[in-house]
Amino acid sequence: MLEQQYEKMGISREVFRQGEEILEGLKSRFAQIDQVAEFNQLKVLGAMQENRVSEACLLGTTGYGYNDVGRDTLEQVYASVFGTEDALVRAQITCGTHALALALFSNLRPGDELLSPVGKPYDTLEEVIGIRQGKGSLREYGITYRQVDLLPNGDFDYEEIKKAVGDKTKMVTIQRSKGYQTRPTLSVTRIGELIRFIKAIKPEVICMVDNCYGEFVETIEPSQVGADLVVGSLIKNPGGGLAPIGGYLAGSRACIEQAAYRLTSPGLGKEVGASLGVLGSFYQGLFLAPTVTAGALKGAIFAANLFERAGFKVVPDSQESRHDIIQAVTLGSPEGVKAFCRGIQMAAPVDSYVTPEAWDMPGYDSQVIMAAGAFVSGSSIELSADGPIRSPYTAYFQGGLTWQHAKLGILTAYQQVKNAGLI
Repeated sequence: MLEQQYEKMGISREVFRQGEEILEGLKSRFAQIDQVAEFNQLKVLGAMQENRVSEACLLGTTGYGYNDVGRDTLEQVYASVFGTEDALVRAQITCGTHALALALFSNLRPGDELLSPVGKPYDTLEEVIGIRQGKGSLREYGITYRQVDLLPNGDFDYEEIKKAVGDKTKMVTIQRSKGYQTRPTLSVTRIGELIRFIKAIKPEVICMVDNCYGEFVETIEPSQVGADLVVGSLIKNPGGGLAPIGGYLAGSRACIEQAAYRLTSPGLGKEVGASLGVLGSFYQGLFLAPTVTAGALKGAIFAANLFERAGFKVVPDSQESRHDIIQAVTLGSPEGVKAFCRGIQMAAPVDSYVTPEAWDMPGYDSQVIMAAGAFVSGSSIELSADGPIRSPYTAYFQGGLTWQHAKLGILTAYQQVKNAGLI
């Protein structure tokens, strides 16, 4: 019956059986993922109980948002989950790039230098920093930028990093996920090693981690291995698919205070910012986040195994350990990327009948194609795929609110690539 149901969804019996054969070999890995999810579920639940989340916390405020008990308690919950002194969790933070820009602009001043010891940051940060021409960048404010690329094997170039940390270095930014690159995602353990190395050179430097796509993949977060700030988006892992907007920063009290004054204004900080009607979704989304992330992680591993067997280069490969939910599949041609994204769109619950097209998205230096028929627009914890239309023509897959939906999405993407004559 299951095979027939997949056939109704456009999956041939051959492709379905290939998928089932691969899944037989993934049972032990999936069991490990479930154990991590169980640990993180208990951690989140414990944080909610410890901070006395009540029914009143689910209600919203309007206007200035003074005395918003739900907003303030949610930030205490995030601080407990991430093991930090404080947190800023707001609907007024529009996306992950905004959250990162907020962290940078609030904690850097003219004359300071920002260092990336892991190579080029994600495309949308290039204009924020001033690597690429953009209005209102850090560069316009007299904040300089330096980067040290990873070694060809993906290791940190400790020798060059040591040379790069200087008198002006105020903040170090570490991107955990790969972005539109094919480098390995950084494990929390490796991030901790890098932070310890940098702090040994200059203890007062602020170490910030772009934690997007990595939350709840492991049992610990970068903030528990020395990061002064971890930053992310609520329409990715920690929102659990329910948060309709928002971002978070968790870290030291000093860094969060600076960010709050930048988000609102000097003198106001965290005291203002109405939560309107989103708090219920923020709390419930965080509660579901560990299991939603686990489903997305299973989908990524399934995709790696299926496409690797078909001869495509995948990062991470089918056997590597996982530290975020993103799976890169290099299709080798624009047609391959488009076919992959077309399959993801066809498997969506919303707008499944439309065909994604590449376009000039704000913040990117080349056309980007995005497939995401989501309940929350642009949510990448929901089933989604995207990629720049440039060599080596790689699609980046992530998300799926349930493992079953992620599985269908991958099978449909595979079927579309096969139908295009590329398998």
